This record gives sequence, structure tokens and C-alpha cells, in this order.
Amino acid sequence: MINILGTGIISSLGFTTEENFKAVKQGFSGVKYYDAGVFNLPESFMAALVEKKRLDDEFVKISANNNYTHLEKAAILSVFSANIEMQIDLSSARTIFILSTTKGNIDLLDRQYAISNCPKSEIEQSIYLWRTAELVACFFGNVNTPIVVSNACISGAAAQIVAQRELEAENYDYAVVVGVDFLSKFIISGFQSFKALSPKLCKPFDKDRCGLNLGEAAATMIFSREDKEFKGVKLLAGVVRNDSCHISAPSRIGEGSYRALKSILQNFTSHTAQIAFINAHGTATPYNDDMEMNAITRARLEHIPLNSLKSYFGHTLGAAGVVETIISICALNEGLILKTLGFEENEQFSLNVCNETSKTDKKYFIKMMAGFGGVNSALLYTTNNTN
Repeated sequence: MINILGTGIISSLGFTTEENFKAVKQGFSGVKYYDAGVFNLPESFMAALVEKKRLDDEFVKISANNNYTHLEKAAILSVFSANIEMQIDLSSARTIFILSTTKGNIDLLDRQYAISNCPKSEIEQSIYLWRTAELVACFFGNVNTPIVVSNACISGAAAQIVAQRELEAENYDYAVVVGVDFLSKFIISGFQSFKALSPKLCKPFDKDRCGLNLGEAAATMIFSREDKEFKGVKLLAGVVRNDSCHISAPSRIGEGSYRALKSILQNFTSHTAQIAFINAHGTATPYNDDMEMNAITRARLEHIPLNSLKSYFGHTLGAAGVVETIISICALNEGLILKTLGFEENEQFSLNVCNETSKTDKKYFIKMMAGFGGVNSALLYTTNNTN
């Protein structure tokens, strides 16, 4: 069990946690239509993109060094925002940085793009994930070798579990988990080749869902093993389970997600009645949502309110587990269960998918993630707040 000291989100909906949460509560989506020419693609797409001019303007406020990619700037700004309230010593040897990303600066592989967006002398190293992590940690003067977690779409959740293990082993006093991914021609064309993208706003868990929307974001959570708390929030348990089903398709019966759910609840069975909601991966692809609904039903949690945040932020890849956990924490602290934007009707399962934001006085929530390669994760959070 570890505490959260601060959070920060940079996304299409805002540049602070508060700004993002306010937008979500008001039912706003950052997903928009983009012409194919934005990334020189063969077809147009729906996505949630961070405003690059604002990103540059905000970064100038904290640094005169412009030799960072947009992905690196967003990651650094999210850390800076997360630490404003508590002001922990980010340079301390007792603080570890953990980077969660699936692709990092992969757009630098496009030489034409790279030369115009990154100093030529730094292109070769900047492509590597370890270099991105190093640049973020070094910006804050941290002396430790950062940890990189790149485990498909569960990266953000897995990074939180790594933080929990490092702190509970007393290797460090603080862990800074930074999730970040930005879109590129490589990423979008890859999902287009899967025929996985929706031509309109995605509809998680809906009977008419037809694909996902991609998104960009950077998000940071600062964890502590000390008895300090960010609005009374604690990570109680987190696990990763791999069902080794397929390189890209999930287990149709939700085997890995089912095992993850059972594992995090095995020591907290008496608290099941106090679970306010499950924040699912909920990508709005036919297979993913079907798999999660199977897993939840098998775990006998189908009565618990279920939501997805993908239609607000898009699927932000390595940032998703961090962004969505932070928003879920904000919701629980305000006694809210957020609606699943885009959901109207589910004809296959008798699950309690939220189509309206509602009130709750319960103190726990579950965060689920799933990804390529059969990887699955689940986290259990609680708050001591009185709403």
C-alpha cells in the first residue's frame, strides 16, 4: 500500500489535472476529425491531439532549452505540474523516475521529420526509450538511472506496479511515474492497417462499437511510501497477468483480465461491496470490450458500475493507464462515477455500464488495462475522503 502525493496531465483536454477533470465532468471530448495530410496518411482519422503551440508556450515558462521533442516537453511539464503542491526533492537519490511509453520518439525514424524537429546530433540516441527517460529525469537533476516500462497498452498500469514494488522494498522514498506517447504516421498507419480505428467518436461497450480513437497525452503520478497523502488516495494492490493468447488479439474469454481481477481482490474480499466503479480499458473495439465484459462477468463483478474514458482522451497508449487512473482518482474524491461517453446500448452482456454520471459514497475503484501479447493488469485504489 503506497500513497499518491501529486498528479499532472497534459492532453487534448488541458494542461493540468484540474483542467482535464473539469472537461471530463462537463462531458467534453478531445477527439476530433483530422485530414490525412496531418501525418501524410492515405486516409483521414479521428484522434485527440495535444495543441503543440500551447505546449511550446507552456514549456518556455519553465525552461529556455528548446532542444526537446514535443513528447519530452509534455512529459517534463506533467512532472512539473504534479510536483507543484508537495515540492518533493526530484533530484534526490531517494527518488526514482519510471517512464511508461509504448513508442517514445519513434517519429524520429522519419528522417525528414526528425531533422526539422530535433537537433541532428541527438537524433540517433533520442529514438531510444532509455534516452527519453534519461532526459526527463536529468531535467530535474535526478541522479538515478530511470526505469523504463514498455509493455504494450498496460505500460501505464505496469509502471505503477513497479513503483509500488520499489517503494515497498524501501529502495526509494518516492517514485515518479511518467506515462507519455504522441502520435505519428507510423502509429496511426499501423492501427489503420488493423482496421481498428473508428471513423467517428468511439463507443466503448456499445452494441454498435466499431473501433478505437487514438490520442496523445503525458501524465505523471508521484508515489510515496511515507505517511503523506494526496487527498487520501492509496494504491492497495496491482498485478499483471499474461494469458499468452495472441500477438495482437485478446483472449476471447478474458482469461488474463479475469485472473488479474481475482488476484487483486483475493486479500480484499470484504471490501468488494465498497467498490464504487471499475474503470475498464474499454477501447471500443469489438474484441477488447467483449473480452473485458467476459472477464468481469466471470469474476462476478457485473453489478459494479463500469466506465471507460477512451471517448474523452482517445487511446493514449503508454499514457493511458496513468491518465485514466488519475481521472478515476479525481472522480472518486468527488464522489462521482463518470459516464462512458458514446455508450448507448449493450445487447450482449448484463453489465452496469454507466451512461450518466452519478454520485457514490463508496471508497474503492478498480482500474483495468489490457494489451498486445496477451498482457493484462488490474489495480485497486482507495480513498479516505469524505465526500
